[in-house]
Amino acid sequence: MLRSYINRSVPPILVLLLVVGIHYSITYGVLEPTRRFLLPPPHSIIYEGFFVPKHRDEIFRGLLLTTKVSLIGLGIAYLIGFFTALLMSQAKWIERSLYPWAVFTQTVPILALVPTIGFWFGFDIQARIIVVVIISIFPIVINTLTGLNGASRNLHDLFTLHKASRWTRATKLMIPYALPDMFTGLRTSAGLAIIGSIVGDFFFGRGSPGLGMLLKVYSSRLRTEELLSATFVACLLGVVVFWTFSYLGKRLVGHWSEAWSG
Repeated sequence: MLRSYINRSVPPILVLLLVVGIHYSITYGVLEPTRRFLLPPPHSIIYEGFFVPKHRDEIFRGLLLTTKVSLIGLGIAYLIGFFTALLMSQAKWIERSLYPWAVFTQTVPILALVPTIGFWFGFDIQARIIVVVIISIFPIVINTLTGLNGASRNLHDLFTLHKASRWTRATKLMIPYALPDMFTGLRTSAGLAIIGSIVGDFFFGRGSPGLGMLLKVYSSRLRTEELLSATFVACLLGVVVFWTFSYLGKRLVGHWSEAWSG
């Protein structure tokens, strides 16, 4: 176990050290002293973002709000996406009717819709949740539908032989078979939910400040240390959410699904 842990931990740490080394090289070797505000050294970013109480507190409050919006939006997207996929799996004509609109949610220019969403729902948490739902719902629908339709035809024939109802077929065969794909969709949508929350926050520019609004403020005022600190926190949030769903997927389906057993 120790050897496995070392083999998994050492390569990312080496990459991190390489990135930090390149960062220092650019800051002190490429940029002139008068231009180092464009890329401050890592220790300065860490100090300003996490050891100055005022900056730390506002970044932490923004992180909490962004996390709240992301998780609520992801939960709503999952419920809508799951039941949409389940409905589509029941008949081909339903799938043909709804599939193009599922694709539409992926291709819609969300930045063009942000002002309209704000006019209708205000510029606070509710509007940001709607943006998160629009951005993150597509992978849930598509992956869940793939899983629901992927059960073996022989198993379907067995359920037909026993005169199973649609509900029995769905709950005993299709949904369990779809769980690995469902978690794949959730893992993908989790990162998109973070992006959606930050994008909505950034472009609405009103209401309670999340990480997106802080990024906008720091950028406009050339507060590079705080800007990079908030960016790092946003990336870390995405990684944590991604790993959380990866862990849940391995715990729940990893013992029988080859895709999640590694």
